[in-house]
Amino acid sequence: MTEPGEPTGSTRRMPTVAPGDGETPAPVPDASADTRAPVPTLEQGDGRAGRFWSARRVPAALLALVLLGAAGLLLYDIAAVRADHPAMQWRRSLADGLAERQLDDVVVLIGAGVAALIGLWLILLALTPGLRDLLPMRRDRSEVRAGLDRTAAALVLRDRAVEVSGVQSVRVRMGRRRAKVRALSHFRELDDVRTDLDDVLEKAVSELGLAKPPALSVQVHRPAKKG
Repeated sequence: MTEPGEPTGSTRRMPTVAPGDGETPAPVPDASADTRAPVPTLEQGDGRAGRFWSARRVPAALLALVLLGAAGLLLYDIAAVRADHPAMQWRRSLADGLAERQLDDVVVLIGAGVAALIGLWLILLALTPGLRDLLPMRRDRSEVRAGLDRTAAALVLRDRAVEVSGVQSVRVRMGRRRAKVRALSHFRELDDVRTDLDDVLEKAVSELGLAKPPALSVQVHRPAKKG
């Protein structure tokens, strides 16, 4: 709408409000400022990381099923005896056999040995971390744990090694404490190739970021002659 006295088709300018006394203009957010919370880091030089522990789901599930089945069968038999029913044949035979056999009997010794081996196996599973193929990496963030598969680490070392001049083929066996590298060189002096491999592989191992870098064992040979 146009007010009286204004020419038709003119644009009316809206009034602007200037900041008065006691008013402060709203701050304009700085797009370049980083408003994210800082990432928590570990103390300088503390990159230690323990091994990853296996959940041991399969042995735990099997043991639980065996114990559950044995306990359920025994409870059913006891309840049947309490209800004036005869005990199951397997329990009567087991009780008679244990009463008649001596402690030095072969069957008793074999059964005790098998039970002891199973118990030792379960204790070993409970006390060892497992996951031997997963190498823990350095912890540079307090809330982040990372691991590197040994096969992937061996592939990285192999790819770096074949880039060395004179190397024809490379085989890498990656362990938790040692990386064994066996290379075949078809030209250049073996000592020169071994020196270059040591330098390249040491740098590659450091770049893997492992918590406990493995020691290197490098061997360089000539390929076998054909015929």
